[in-house]
Amino acid sequence: MRLASLSMYVSPPQVARAQEEFWAFLRDWLKQAGIAEVPQQLDRSVAYNVAWYDPGLLLAQTCGYPYAKSLRGIVRLVATPAYDRPGCDGPSMCSVLIARRGEAGATLADFRGRIAALNAYDSNSGANLFRAAVAPLAHGTRFFASVVETGSHAASIDAVAAGQADVAAIDCVTYGNFVAHTPERVSGLRIIGETPKGPGLPFVTRASASDAEVEILRQALAAAIASPVLAPARAALALKSFAILGDAAYEGLLDMEKAAEAAAYPVIA
Repeated sequence: MRLASLSMYVSPPQVARAQEEFWAFLRDWLKQAGIAEVPQQLDRSVAYNVAWYDPGLLLAQTCGYPYAKSLRGIVRLVATPAYDRPGCDGPSMCSVLIARRGEAGATLADFRGRIAALNAYDSNSGANLFRAAVAPLAHGTRFFASVVETGSHAASIDAVAAGQADVAAIDCVTYGNFVAHTPERVSGLRIIGETPKGPGLPFVTRASASDAEVEILRQALAAAIASPVLAPARAALALKSFAILGDAAYEGLLDMEKAAEAAAYPVIA
């Protein structure tokens, strides 16, 4: 069997269940279209970033920043989703900058010398877009007192809520999913700003996939958007449509990295 892994948006639980329903539709559609060895279920045993390198990859979702930096030639772009959450603009999206309610500070500039949380240094939404927002404020010097690497956006949300960090940049789709499905999880938080926007998290397949297979995958995604049966799952995912973007769109994420380096702020610090 080939590998299918859609692990970028899997929390809260309502989102994970919707992803399973979304895959079940794609699975059946792809089988009917003649694709061989379509897996019955999404693989949750393989780490999301390990799945990208699997030579049998049928479909996965990756982060745009690692795609632009290291995955080109290893995976092929299939399509980029457009979500219906605040901070999204078609296939482009930002991260929301969050802090605790009642804490001093109205904008990101007010959080100099505080503690920041990020999910991973290779994350576009948690680090690259965050760095793009901080760099003009840092003036080539350390901006935060310290940085906590949490491992996930959900953990960053919890770290800020618990006072283990003061500010974080959270993928606007992830944050919107928590607001929609488990608002109590973010009730003690507030948004103090947004990062610059960039292309969202693309669906990809292995680099060796043929043009014909990529086209079938795109047709399957289009069918999933049009299906009335999937309307509840799409609503839970806030999934509106898919766009076909090329490498040039994702090159802009590396331009943000270069701009931060030129401003003498190469890493969140």
